[in-house]
Amino acid sequence: MSTELRELTRLFLKLGFIAFGGPAAHIAMMQDEVVVKRKWMSEQHFLDLIGATNLIPGPNSTELAIHIGYDRAGWRGLLVAGLCFILPAVFITGCFAWLYKTYGQLPQLQPYLYGIKPAIIAIILAAVFPLAKKSLKSVWLGVIGAAALVLAIVGVSEIYVMFGAGFVALLLAYFRNKNKSVPIHSFSLLSFVQATGTVLQAVSNTKLFLIFLKIGAILYGSGYVLFAFLDTELVATGLLTRQQLIDAIAVGQFTPGPVFSSVTFVGYQLNGWAGAAVATIGIFLPSFVFVALLKPVVKYMRNSALMAAFLDAVNVASVAVIVAVCVEMGRETITDWRTIVIAILSIAITFGFRKVNSALIVIGGALLGYLLTLI
Repeated sequence: MSTELRELTRLFLKLGFIAFGGPAAHIAMMQDEVVVKRKWMSEQHFLDLIGATNLIPGPNSTELAIHIGYDRAGWRGLLVAGLCFILPAVFITGCFAWLYKTYGQLPQLQPYLYGIKPAIIAIILAAVFPLAKKSLKSVWLGVIGAAALVLAIVGVSEIYVMFGAGFVALLLAYFRNKNKSVPIHSFSLLSFVQATGTVLQAVSNTKLFLIFLKIGAILYGSGYVLFAFLDTELVATGLLTRQQLIDAIAVGQFTPGPVFSSVTFVGYQLNGWAGAAVATIGIFLPSFVFVALLKPVVKYMRNSALMAAFLDAVNVASVAVIVAVCVEMGRETITDWRTIVIAILSIAITFGFRKVNSALIVIGGALLGYLLTLI
């Protein structure tokens, strides 16, 4: 195994076991590890990858991990980074699924989650601050970013915010440069989707696999959108009870790694270990395909004047969406003096001691949360 693959394996296995808090937190941890500590890529390129992942369906943080692996070590890096980030969550979720089916209940982890969530907000803010500075390249991008933040906070779908920001910037760039000699290369989103669809249609063989493959191929947004899809596809059709879905949501919230690993829990309830494997492969497979197809497009977008404007706007909208996630998390989790204390301490440490590993912040928040609930 090459040095690059060994580094990717170590990094993403670690992140797979300690990346609590959802996609925004995962992205913050990757930014800290890949840009700040290891310097594998620039802030700008990292931003471009975030913007690109927001343009395609699937779990954003997983697709970002796959992008980083592809960027670092080609096709083998794509597979290694993606699998190493996904498999720890799948393993942990599978264990909970077995315990749930065997004993009929989940372990009590709420005291630890109580402290993890405020700490996660600090990690996200510390990572998004340099990204925000890098993405705000002009007054117009600042205006687009502010509008995107407001729209995201009031609940407008992430995909509308991203594409809306991109197309507004595209129009502005076109009118600014229409009298200039600007190379405009053809770019067909339709042909990209058609090519992706052809690949995906060739790899389906069971009803369960088809359900999760379809969800993985068309789902935009957060894990809560995933659960809405599962409710429609499984609960409404009688394949899963609503209580099982609620418990799957709980597992997705208190296990590390991508929240899409909740489908491992669902698949196990439906058809044991075989169901867990089929559901997991189905939900994550489109992400690998989309990233593989999107990789050359990212470089093209940065090299094209108009598409670079589109990508810059998507980048600033991505930062706005992450900030909106922090706002929403703050409303939900910082509700009393204990969580205020944990949040303030975590923010002070992450901004005051930039080299502190984010894993220590997560562990410290969990322990402090547990101790404060005893008071």
